[in-house]
Amino acid sequence: MHVKLSVIDRQKFEGQYGDAAKLAMSILVRMADVCGATELMDVTQAHVDSCALMSDSSLEFAERLAAGGGRVSIPTTTNMIPLDLQNWQRLGVPEDFASRALRLAKAYTDMGCVPTWTCAPYQGYLTPRFGQQIAWGESNAVVYANSVLGARTNRYGDFMDICAAITGRVPKAGLHLKDNRKGQILLRLVDIPPKLQEDDTFYVMLGHFMGKLVQDRIPVIEGLSANATDDQLKALGAAAASFGAVALFHAIGVTPEANTLDEAFQEGSAEHVIEIRPSDLKAAWEDLSTAAEGEKLDVVILGCPHFSFAEFRQLARAIEDNPGSSCANSRTVVLTSQSSYALLKRSDLLDRLSHFGVEVILDTCMFHSPIIEPETKVVMTNSGKCAYYAPGHLGVQVAFGNLRDCIRSAINGVVCREESLWKEC
Repeated sequence: MHVKLSVIDRQKFEGQYGDAAKLAMSILVRMADVCGATELMDVTQAHVDSCALMSDSSLEFAERLAAGGGRVSIPTTTNMIPLDLQNWQRLGVPEDFASRALRLAKAYTDMGCVPTWTCAPYQGYLTPRFGQQIAWGESNAVVYANSVLGARTNRYGDFMDICAAITGRVPKAGLHLKDNRKGQILLRLVDIPPKLQEDDTFYVMLGHFMGKLVQDRIPVIEGLSANATDDQLKALGAAAASFGAVALFHAIGVTPEANTLDEAFQEGSAEHVIEIRPSDLKAAWEDLSTAAEGEKLDVVILGCPHFSFAEFRQLARAIEDNPGSSCANSRTVVLTSQSSYALLKRSDLLDRLSHFGVEVILDTCMFHSPIIEPETKVVMTNSGKCAYYAPGHLGVQVAFGNLRDCIRSAINGVVCREESLWKEC
């Protein structure tokens, strides 16, 4: 072992704080060795992605920690769980699967985690502040926390996230350190019409293109609109983290560590400068869909990452543009968190969505919970992340479109895409 440990770290490593803390610390020390860190550092918040029932080992590990006296030492939120905790029976989730998922949820709440059950923790409870050292799992949450909020975290996967939450410590390495957060590649937006940047799909296309291009390097975007909304930046980061492994991006004049080019590159220079033109984004648009225009549609999936209350407002407006209609010809599913749903219930929007036929599903994700029927062949989404994962995880063809496209398609029961913005590119 080449990692310098504090007195308390050493005591945890040797088992003086119980079996769970010993196991957690041993994993952190091993990972520090792997990434070349010579010491550990404090984190003050965690978000646990390992509460998804990815395999039997997910349940076994969590229950072992809980039984060994594992308790989180810092405020810790939870990512989505493998089922809608309130409605899983109505959704037809098998009882055996639900039983294991409920045991998993209990193990994490027994350890003191806050049961947020959302992949978009930055839109609810315990949103981290600028410069805060945190240990977050879930790729879209990591890129949003680092980029949009300016908090500092590496991409913590299973089961590093809960180990960090129990010990309050992580290897001192990676994006926790300022020197490692400087931009590497300059992406210059050229000849992008302002109207295009106003459309939500632009941010998905940019994230798609950027992720494939830079992979795990840190891009700096020049020319992004300062009016980009939180949800548009969410979509950009989620797509970039899916199509690549982006954990941090800077956008000049938009994100908090990039007021200027010099600040984004920490007074250095870009390794490469790449111009992004409308034709590049149009190619990304064409790449996202595997289902053809007019193809029979089974399900519209929205909320990947989880829908915000602002997105519910947009959805209601898209439905109101088609008065008297419903999604009787295809299922429309919206995934969201309990906090966004609580706001939805207190508004006048829920009745409108219910009348249209929208199914609101809480706490979970279609890739980890059996809520999409096995016979489903074609899905449509406005999410770059969903479009990336759906063919492999669900075995379906996917059509990508904006929210208006998704609603028109749900009404007609076939894929309808309004491509006028991209046809002009």
